[in-house]
Amino acid sequence: MWHRILIVLGAALAVAPALAQNYPARPVRFIVPFAPGGNTDVQGRLIAMKLSEKWGQQVVVDNRAGAGGTLGVEMLAKAPADGYTMALASFGNILVGPSLFPKLAYDPLKDLAPLVLVSQPPGLLVVNPALPVKTVADFISYGKANPGKLNYGSAGNGTWNHLFAEHFKALTGVQMTHIPYKGANLAVTDVMSGQIQVSFAPFPAAVPQIKAGRVRVLGVTSAQRSPVLPDVPTVAESGLPGYSAATWFAMLAPAQTPQPLIQKINADANAVLKLPEVRAAFAADGTEPAGGTPEQLRESMRSGIAQWGKLVRELGIKL
Repeated sequence: MWHRILIVLGAALAVAPALAQNYPARPVRFIVPFAPGGNTDVQGRLIAMKLSEKWGQQVVVDNRAGAGGTLGVEMLAKAPADGYTMALASFGNILVGPSLFPKLAYDPLKDLAPLVLVSQPPGLLVVNPALPVKTVADFISYGKANPGKLNYGSAGNGTWNHLFAEHFKALTGVQMTHIPYKGANLAVTDVMSGQIQVSFAPFPAAVPQIKAGRVRVLGVTSAQRSPVLPDVPTVAESGLPGYSAATWFAMLAPAQTPQPLIQKINADANAVLKLPEVRAAFAADGTEPAGGTPEQLRESMRSGIAQWGKLVRELGIKL
């Protein structure tokens, strides 16, 4: 009996390296849980193209928008765990989804296998130029002296723009009214016109308007300054010590995906993220490729779910 068990185990150990060595032997499906054209789609298509070149097999982007990005991740969780389906998940459907959607059809930590952290783009705190503030410290003082007079725009309830602003409010006590839009660009447009006074905006939407003088930037939300705007201080440097917030993109697979395949995909994805053309493309989003091990990504998921879930529950945010 033991002889047979040893034979089976030996065969399994021999198959495992071969599984990764021959991977991929056919096209790979890469789910992007949002519509074409957004920053998730742009990053996803770039990674898919570079992995296709590296593997000699097509990595086919499959846009599956719906339910705040959770529909595509649900499809991933239910896909075969054979390495031929993966997804580019994000802040909303992984870090915030479990607390925001009471009937979420997947548990990110149980139903998904981490592959690699792709990026953690910061946001930009921007205000209408007519607002008499030049720094975050000025803004906090103005907000406290003018309670109820500030409106901030986001891309909708539960989006990172919304939560970054609420995190800011919780730390400062500044009163601001939330105005949800159907997209971050629309919120920035209304900051420009003075319809609202402030927004936590993505780099692609805000940087052209900052350079044109149509909005004023007070700070970068991340812990470090951005190479895109190196002269712009962080929010922490500009008047709110301890503030740090970044969005989040990661490659995930279904749970139970064999470890040799996870390690293979992780190594190749890390190589892709180091390419100069990939780093240049990410810079336009105000960020740098992240990379790292699957274990580091799992810890990032665990800590992010805890941090942002706590804020969602404390504020009672609902869709």
